[in-house]
Amino acid sequence: MTMGRPIPPLHLADDERDTLERWVRRRKSAQALAFRARLILACAEGNKNNDVAVAFHVTRPTVGKWRARFIAQRLDGLLDEPRPGAPRQISDADVERVITKTLESIPKDATHWSTRSLAKECRLTQSAISRIWRAFALQPHRTETFKLSKDPLFIEKVRDIVGLYLNPPDRALVLCVDEKSQIQALDRTQPILPMRPGQIERRTHDYTRYGTTSLFAALDVKTGQVIGECHRRHRSIEFHRFLHTIDDAVPADLDIHLVLDNYGTHKTPLIQRWLAKRPRYHLHFTPTSASWINQVERWFAALTEKQIRRNAHRSTRELELAIERYLEINNKHAKPFRWTKTADQILATVARFCKRISDSGH
Repeated sequence: MTMGRPIPPLHLADDERDTLERWVRRRKSAQALAFRARLILACAEGNKNNDVAVAFHVTRPTVGKWRARFIAQRLDGLLDEPRPGAPRQISDADVERVITKTLESIPKDATHWSTRSLAKECRLTQSAISRIWRAFALQPHRTETFKLSKDPLFIEKVRDIVGLYLNPPDRALVLCVDEKSQIQALDRTQPILPMRPGQIERRTHDYTRYGTTSLFAALDVKTGQVIGECHRRHRSIEFHRFLHTIDDAVPADLDIHLVLDNYGTHKTPLIQRWLAKRPRYHLHFTPTSASWINQVERWFAALTEKQIRRNAHRSTRELELAIERYLEINNKHAKPFRWTKTADQILATVARFCKRISDSGH
C-alpha cells in the first residue's frame, strides 16, 4: 500500500490564535487575509486538507500551500509577498516637496500652480504631479466662495427657521419668501446656432438688453408649490402687493409663517401696518449673509438654470411670460425640497469651519 506524503501537524500558540481570530473579525482586514486566517484555524482543529478544501470550496493544493507557509513563517507567512515590478522612482521626499510647494508657495507668474508649472519646478513629470494631487485631494485650479454671517442672533435664527422646516406648527403654512430682482430680458446679437451631432449649441458672447423684471415668490415648504408674480420695480409697494397676493391664495383659517431676509422693503411702516392688521402672519428673518437657509433661493437657482440662463427674450413681457409658464408647470408637478440637517448639525459644521480658518495662520 502506497502512503502519501505525511501532513505536518499544525499547532497554534495562544497569541497566534488570538491574532488569527482578530483578523477574521476585523472589518478592515483584507478579504484574502481573513480567508487565510479561517483556513489556518480550521487546520489547527485537526482537519485534513481534503476536508478543509471541501468546506471552504478551494482546492487541496491551496490548503496545503497556506498550511506549509504558516508552519514555516508563522503569521508572516499569511501576508502577501512583495509583487514584482519596476522599482519606485518617486520618493517620499519628492511627494513631500510637491505637497509643500503646492500648499505653501505660488509661481512667480501666476496665482496658483498647474501640473505643468509645478512639474517643471520640481523636475518631475506632469503625470506624477497629477497623481500626487489626486492622492492628497489637492485642486489648485479650483476655488469656492464663502461668507460667514456676523449676525449677533445667528444661532437663535438658525434654530428658529430650521425648527419650522423640521417640525412645522399645526394648522399653519410655512412660506419661504424672497425676490429675484433685476432679471434681465436678453437676446444674442446674432441667431443661436442649435446643437447638432458633433457640435454643441453656439451663441455670440455679446447680447442686447430689453429691460428687467423682478420676481416675487413664496415657496410652500410642505408641497413645493410656489406663489409668484412679476413686477417691474422692486420696492416696498410691490412687496405690499405681493403680500395681498399671498393672503388671497392661502386658506383663511391657517396661521402663516413667512421666512424672509432682512431687506429694507420687508420692514417699512407700510408693511408693518399691514402685518399689524393680520395677526395670523408671523415673520422669521434669516441671519444676515445667510440666504442659504431660505429654501426659495434653491428654487430660484433651478429657475435660472432651467429657464433664464440659456433662453432668449426680446422683451420684458416675453421674459415674464416665460417665468409664468415655468411657475405653472412647477405647481402642476410640485415636489418639496427635503431639509435634513438639524440646527445642531449646522452649527457644529459652522464651528468646525471657523476653527479651521482661525488656525490657518491667515
